[in-house]
Amino acid sequence: MYNGKKVVVVLPAYNAALTLERTLKEVDMNLVDALILCDDASKDNTAELARNLGVHHVIVHEKNKGYGGNQKSLYNKALEIGGDIVIMLHPDYQYTPKLIPTMVNIIGEGLYPVVLGSRILGGGARRGGMPLYKYVFNRMLTATQNFLVSYKLSEYHTGYRAFSKEVLEGINFNANSDDFVFDNEMLSQIIYHKYHIAEVTCPTKYFDEASSINFRRSVTYGLGVLRVSLGHLFAKLGLNKSVLYKKP
Repeated sequence: MYNGKKVVVVLPAYNAALTLERTLKEVDMNLVDALILCDDASKDNTAELARNLGVHHVIVHEKNKGYGGNQKSLYNKALEIGGDIVIMLHPDYQYTPKLIPTMVNIIGEGLYPVVLGSRILGGGARRGGMPLYKYVFNRMLTATQNFLVSYKLSEYHTGYRAFSKEVLEGINFNANSDDFVFDNEMLSQIIYHKYHIAEVTCPTKYFDEASSINFRRSVTYGLGVLRVSLGHLFAKLGLNKSVLYKKP
């Protein structure tokens, strides 16, 4: 608990057996009240390992629903069990769990309702091994998004995020894509509904066991990001009546 608020960490997992234990060892369980892992039809023993490591709630998708579909299951479960501060942490050990107390503090003290762990601030992305083409795409897409949605973030593509309950209840995340563009749709909804976002510098690690999408999927993702940003602009102008921007 933090200031009487229940802290929940959610872990979107797919074939995470090799890195899950390393990730959980760095989670401060004196602060975190519940761990929820969603295994998106892994081919390894991720779900069994999670139970053995003491994860409180393990959700298993019998069929792969995608990265966005995984997050929907996690956020719905977090709200169901009364989570007030919800942190998404990838179980592939690419982002350090040691930032959880900082992210919880920012939300728990009422400073910001959303916190992103930015790999760009402080130059952590390239030092951590982010491929050059991904770094260039990140910078180009972020500049375009900042212009189209009229906001200012160092990056829109980090997978390390924390939300207050009010944000999760105030955006229609269940209407979003089940694919990787889910993350960008969620940020678009947050900005559209005028929730403010904080960023903290986050070191990152790229290594063989860490999850990553290939070049082809990166291009597909980039095109999806541009679609979301244009949709956001049109929604602000009253030209897009998408269900994404309606209150749940």
